[in-house]
Amino acid sequence: MRAKTRLLVGAAAVSLTLMASACGGGTNTPASVRGSGGTPMKGGTLNMLGVGDVDYMDPQAVYYTAGAMILRLWNRGLYSYPADPARNTTSQPDLADGAPSTSTDGLTVTVKLKGDAMWNTSPARAVTAGDAVIGLKRTCNPVQPYGGLPDYQDLIVGFRNFCDGFAKIKGDPAAIRDYVQRNNIEGVQALDDKTVVYKLVHPASYFQDMLTMNSFNPAPVEYLDATPGTDFGNNLKNLVSDGPYYVTEYTATKTMSLSRNPVWSEASDPIRKAYVDSIKVTETGTQESIQQQLQTGTEAADLEFDTFPPPTAVPGLVARKDPNLNIGQGSSSNPYLIYNILSPGNGSAMKDAAFRKAISTGINRANLTQVLGGNLLNTTLTKVLPANVVGGEQNFDLYPYDRAKAMQMLAASGKDGATVKILYRNASQGSTKVFQSVQQQLDELGLKAEGVPAPNADFFTKYLNEESVARRGVWDIAVGGWSADWYGNAAVSFFGPLFSGQPSFPPIGSNYGFYDNPDTNKLIHSATVAKTQDEAAALWAQADRAVMADAPFYPITNENTANYKATQVNNAVFLPSLQGFDPANVWLSAGKQGG
Repeated sequence: MRAKTRLLVGAAAVSLTLMASACGGGTNTPASVRGSGGTPMKGGTLNMLGVGDVDYMDPQAVYYTAGAMILRLWNRGLYSYPADPARNTTSQPDLADGAPSTSTDGLTVTVKLKGDAMWNTSPARAVTAGDAVIGLKRTCNPVQPYGGLPDYQDLIVGFRNFCDGFAKIKGDPAAIRDYVQRNNIEGVQALDDKTVVYKLVHPASYFQDMLTMNSFNPAPVEYLDATPGTDFGNNLKNLVSDGPYYVTEYTATKTMSLSRNPVWSEASDPIRKAYVDSIKVTETGTQESIQQQLQTGTEAADLEFDTFPPPTAVPGLVARKDPNLNIGQGSSSNPYLIYNILSPGNGSAMKDAAFRKAISTGINRANLTQVLGGNLLNTTLTKVLPANVVGGEQNFDLYPYDRAKAMQMLAASGKDGATVKILYRNASQGSTKVFQSVQQQLDELGLKAEGVPAPNADFFTKYLNEESVARRGVWDIAVGGWSADWYGNAAVSFFGPLFSGQPSFPPIGSNYGFYDNPDTNKLIHSATVAKTQDEAAALWAQADRAVMADAPFYPITNENTANYKATQVNNAVFLPSLQGFDPANVWLSAGKQGG
């Protein structure tokens, strides 16, 4: 998800996978500030229950919110979002010593590090500006590049050239280490241990907010000893930590444990209080069973992980003003339907914009919104940019629901009667319900819709990130979702990774349907380099209409995120960037501190 986190990429609010400022939950007082429990208590084990896994354990490969939630505990950024309901979308210094300084022409950005954070190496050593350079270099490695590269690959001077060269080398650790250590990014330099300088191709008022992305997190030189991506989950010695915890156990799709990092100090970290001593994540539950456990108050169930309350449960929780429910305002396109333009199915029907437009016209968005929890949890979205993104948001709908018209359009395309394969996450109640509703609606149009169920952990890594899977036609439509990669002036994070043609194709970007229109690409580029926010906003509005005119996807809703916590969890602050409560700042009530 973004961010992807985009921030992430996630999926539908309440139900798909994690993705998106806190507003009131089941009562008039937001859950994000309820349950303070008085004086914070240290100690205990925080038990988190989930239905899926992180995408990667590698900090520079993580792009979805489940991964970002775990990184929050053991891997620190230059800037982060604080566990403060009034500022949870305003970037604050983490490792950095204050806001970055920017030259008068906007092209040089300097970040100073405090220099008091430590890696848990043996012996422990300080996190440096040089580590920040290593971290950024790793994001375009040839094995598992970072999904948000299109956000900044052409923004930083010389970074595109560095990445082009990196893509040509062998993907083993020795070759990667040699390339990283022998080659520099022209526009990134560590002046000393505490100073890193970024040179930009054009001014970017959002650059400090962009620096919250984990792709800019410092990385110790030890990370160069491991193959990017999966090697970090396979061998825990690679997971060098500068956060309050370190990973002690990880079994993919099953369990994860973190213990207190002895070299971390609270004085060095303005973002994380780290009240609990350890965290245990169990990934084998279901939405329904997890909700039941959280409501019982058992010590073995404290917070959700990679899941949400079932949509069917939310109305009842709201009706009885359950104090443990929070509904956070969103800024996302989540869920949406991705059209696989590469699919060879039905004579490459998805390549034909007329066929895609017919499907978009024949889907009743109101029905989908209803199965996702109705208006309480959803704001209808008919375009690329949701509300709460600075720049370019306009209301329009090029494909209002018209079943009769859609059937005529399908007949005219010559693809009526086609079989459409729909990829969805079967562990998610919301994703499953969206699939079932779309299946029924396509059947009513005379199409045959077949389901392709996938585990949460495989949905992106084994399906959407693999071009060969798209080209084989394993799926024609996928139930995905997107949120801003950062908060503030973030329109570029909805276009660059999703709709900017070849540079946004997976695995580098998140253009999973492989949409590519040269005219749209030019608009996106022009908006990205615009000199003023007003100029950029006008261009983003044009780009939005251009994308929608080609119908590469079908937006459904800008979701509001429902989260639920157990009664013993205190200081549960909703972070849009995590699509959930911040586990790094909660404490547990006396007598309910897990184990």
